Amino acid sequence: MKTVIQNVKMLNEQGELIDTSVAIEAGKIAKIGDVQTEGATVIDGKGNLLAPGFVDVHVHLREPGGEKKETIATGTASAAKGGYTTVCSMPNTRPVPDTVENLELVNTLIKDNAKIRVLPYASLTVRQAGKERTDLAALKQHGAFAFTDDGVGVQTAATMFECMQDAAKLDMAVVAHCEDNSLIYGGVMHEGKRNKELGLKGIPSVCESVHIARDILLAEAAGAHYHVCHVSTKESVRVIRDAKKAGVKVTAEVTPHHLLLCEDDIPSDDANWKMNPPLRGAEDLQALREGLLDGTIDCIATDHAPHTEEEKSNGMSDAPFGIHGFEIAFPLLYTRFVKTGEWTVKQLIDWMTVKPAAVFNLPYGTVAEGAVADLVLIDLAKEQVIDRTTFVSKGKNTPFNEKVVQGWPVMTIFEGEIVYQEDAK
Repeated sequence: MKTVIQNVKMLNEQGELIDTSVAIEAGKIAKIGDVQTEGATVIDGKGNLLAPGFVDVHVHLREPGGEKKETIATGTASAAKGGYTTVCSMPNTRPVPDTVENLELVNTLIKDNAKIRVLPYASLTVRQAGKERTDLAALKQHGAFAFTDDGVGVQTAATMFECMQDAAKLDMAVVAHCEDNSLIYGGVMHEGKRNKELGLKGIPSVCESVHIARDILLAEAAGAHYHVCHVSTKESVRVIRDAKKAGVKVTAEVTPHHLLLCEDDIPSDDANWKMNPPLRGAEDLQALREGLLDGTIDCIATDHAPHTEEEKSNGMSDAPFGIHGFEIAFPLLYTRFVKTGEWTVKQLIDWMTVKPAAVFNLPYGTVAEGAVADLVLIDLAKEQVIDRTTFVSKGKNTPFNEKVVQGWPVMTIFEGEIVYQEDAK
């Protein structure tokens, strides 16, 4: 069945918005430009921007084991509402996908419940305990997207080095949550000025940067592709920049919240502002923005981390780390950076589509004839108040509630089928 999306704008290579139409057949983009509508289902794009479906290489869907927080069904519906068509799910589930059997369980749940494409990570170590290495070759054979113990840092250098050697032989990426446990000191937010004002224990920046520096040298020695999760400190940006200049195969991501907020924004002991890594200082915020612009940081990933209302009502000291990411990522970034002229809309789209796909050699994140029809229609003029009660996700935990933002996804198409439509009944 043929579908034609008419009256849309697309970005050309120069970043200019051009008027066009797109024909979709058999889940692929059949033609862009002057398309015939005879016998087709026609969608009026209403002059909105048609972009590639967003690609998020760092998400938490919680299932199996954490279904009170999120399920694959609710998480992927939430992602589709935010314009995402490909998400990569972290392995901090119960059971952990550390064996073929456990990974197959995850694959079955994805097949039965996902609204969009979900690529599952497998863990580097058994139960993410950082001690016994998993069988990476077997896990790759059964569909592992990449390998990580995200949620915890691999504490022993020898274990990480051996995992990197195994992954390099398989031409697979090692993805790292970088945190030296001996430097956390029981902290719940950034070690700076705000934690002292609030009387809360702080997590020093060196907790992250020292792990990244260690891992970069290990990756160089192992010849591995090393990808750094949710970079948050200026020192981390510096060591990643230096590593890239030295020719080490290192890539990195940054979250919307670390680009938008710093410790100065935290109003009180409110766990909706608690995430790991924490919101850092103003200098860190600036370094992250500069690192994204100069290519030190490759892409934007949400680190979507839903929790229950009960868990997040406990205050910083007792609540879990993490916030909602999917449904508000694009409008938040578009409003803050594109509307102010700091970024172009093409830069933002690229950091959310083609660049994360390129980091992991994925055939997604582009709009081209013959490509899979993963698309998002965005009303760049639409202004709306963020209302967490309307989130499709089970996780309502966000520091951005009641913020007025512009540029909202109004339709998401996955493999040629509509998986989200604004106000669809």
